[in-house]
Amino acid sequence: METVVVIVGAGPAGLATSVCLNQHSIPNVILEKEDIYASLWKKRAYDRLKLHLAKNFCQLPFMPHGPEVPTFMPKELFIDYLDAYVTRFNINPRYNRTVKFSTFNVSNNKWRVEAENTVTGETEVYWSEFLVVATGENGDPYIPGVDGIDTFPGEIVHSSLYKSGHDFTGKNVLVVGGGNSGMEISYDLNNYGAHTAVLIRTPRHVLTKEEVYLGMSLLKYLPVRVVDILVMMMTKARLFMHGDPSKYGLLQPKQGPFSTKFFTGRTPVIDVGTVKEIREGKIQVINGAIGSIEGKTLTFENGLKRDFDAIVFATGYKSSVCSWLKNYEYVMKDDGFPKKPMPEHWKGEKNLYCAGFSRKGIAGAAQDAISVAQDISSILATTRY
Repeated sequence: METVVVIVGAGPAGLATSVCLNQHSIPNVILEKEDIYASLWKKRAYDRLKLHLAKNFCQLPFMPHGPEVPTFMPKELFIDYLDAYVTRFNINPRYNRTVKFSTFNVSNNKWRVEAENTVTGETEVYWSEFLVVATGENGDPYIPGVDGIDTFPGEIVHSSLYKSGHDFTGKNVLVVGGGNSGMEISYDLNNYGAHTAVLIRTPRHVLTKEEVYLGMSLLKYLPVRVVDILVMMMTKARLFMHGDPSKYGLLQPKQGPFSTKFFTGRTPVIDVGTVKEIREGKIQVINGAIGSIEGKTLTFENGLKRDFDAIVFATGYKSSVCSWLKNYEYVMKDDGFPKKPMPEHWKGEKNLYCAGFSRKGIAGAAQDAISVAQDISSILATTRY
């Protein structure tokens, strides 16, 4: 099959890119390996998840949220929004298409994309002038290698498969990872009566929703350094009232929260009530990493030994792009993330683009989609007329 643009991935970035291309009347095809769009939201999100950013940072092009939508949406409401988006713009991804191989053909200056139809078992070949990688930052679940992990007799689950703490009541559970998912899953486990500990390897800023919302809003007008100063003033005033969290193991980076995100990709943790549970001793914080596992006994790098019945790895994802995109060097580094710094990260060589890799969530994916479609439209206007 031949088309102008092939988009790989039907998450928010892929859907938005298709809509933006359609606005320019540019033919495109979305290839999605799952049997549904937005599979991360529909299949791999825990039950109590709420969007960590305000609604105006979580909307796609040409369809803003209405005034009746709460500022911070639960997962179900955002999924309803995506459903309405797909219906309104009549987006029709090709599902159950796992892209196995893609390369740039120098003889005709087109991209050749091979996809396995996992329903029929057939290999389908797509040719396009432009290729957009929209598989996103959350490609493959990542569980770090730990010496002796194969001897652990209890349940080991990645956060992408965690739904709720219902099945963990009364169990000793370790959550590995102190980001938003790890902290919120710890809170959920504690609410279901699990004996919960959270392992935090690196310092993290823990902010309220209001502090993050203020910071995100101010970043439109002020330098990140100034925004960090203002937000940290609010944070220090709050901590003065409730006490220094570092004595409970919640260590803060030296950089401000938004500088940390910009330079390292680690987003501030939005507190859903976890800090209060930690202060009250209901959730224990362990700093460092797991040294080894022998049966139910985990030995940590600080020498602490504890027995656990289950481990939840909230350790994020790895980009899967480099496994199928043979000419990834045109736009990506070896880790599967853009090689160009923002704001030019989305544009590569040989008409290769990426969308949804800016580490700026839905808002970043939306802006990438707009930029990619505008650039493709400009190239086509130059070459065809």
